[in-house]
Amino acid sequence: MNRRSALTLSLTALAMPARAQQNWPERTVTMVVPAPPAGGTDLVARLYSDLLSQELGQQVIVDNKGGGNGNVGTAVVARARPDGYTVLMQYSAYHAANPALIRNLNWSPDDFAGVAMGAVAPHVIVIARKVPADNLKDFIAYAKANPGKLNFASVGQGSVPHLGGVLLNKAAGIDLVHVPYKGAGPATADLVAGQVELLIVTPPSVSAHIRSGAVKALALASEARHPAFPDIPTTAEAGLPGFILDGWFALFVPGGTPQPIVDRLNTAMRKIAKMDITRERANQLGTVLKDWTPAEMDKFARSEVAAWGQVIRDNNITMD
Repeated sequence: MNRRSALTLSLTALAMPARAQQNWPERTVTMVVPAPPAGGTDLVARLYSDLLSQELGQQVIVDNKGGGNGNVGTAVVARARPDGYTVLMQYSAYHAANPALIRNLNWSPDDFAGVAMGAVAPHVIVIARKVPADNLKDFIAYAKANPGKLNFASVGQGSVPHLGGVLLNKAAGIDLVHVPYKGAGPATADLVAGQVELLIVTPPSVSAHIRSGAVKALALASEARHPAFPDIPTTAEAGLPGFILDGWFALFVPGGTPQPIVDRLNTAMRKIAKMDITRERANQLGTVLKDWTPAEMDKFARSEVAAWGQVIRDNNITMD
């Protein structure tokens, strides 16, 4: 092979990735959800997937890979080729808490690049009907009068509701006992039955029970009231300023994915988030949409890993 031929081949090899980026996507994109169908992560993924298919001109399929507290699906994407054809709709507890909760984790938050925020889910503080309190101040007073005698449910060890209960104990100076459940369904059922006194969870899990009066909503742990629940005060309005608890669902790609692909995904996600149909559905789910760049998403995700890791270490929380 002569020098000119070798140079031509080298230039062709360099140009091929650029063309691939320019023409992306040329086939189906798989959006991995590291959780079973019908949960919050799955609902947000499906909020975007069909519309993403239209925006990108190729089918975007949702692939549920639950198991291992989110680690099975997350690891699949961490090991995937960084070519934009395998993406991750991630839940905040998996991304931000698991690295501190689980030893020898087979992936790291650094394995991913942030693309866009899918939705933020503020949490609502609800109590059983049997509890003699109708607002957050009265509940805190009741809990202080009964230290160690009241229980708070969570949707699982290390979940955002679990960590939120720990933070509520600290912020309010109370001593609620943690009772972990395997999901929002059984936790909510026991709250309605009066087997536990308090649950902090995203609104879709308890909205019907709030409206029926089966449970009492004390406050939304958010900076603003949600339009789907205008009568529920924020924690600041209810007398506990600074207690903010959000779960979130965000799109990530494997680290090293070319920036033009990341940018195109981000543009499509943000366009979809501005559509009326998306906003209406997000409101029904009790979630909030954010118009963030990839850099903003990355910065936020890193801050969440640091913040929740500190909470977990400070409170000696484990998956045991």
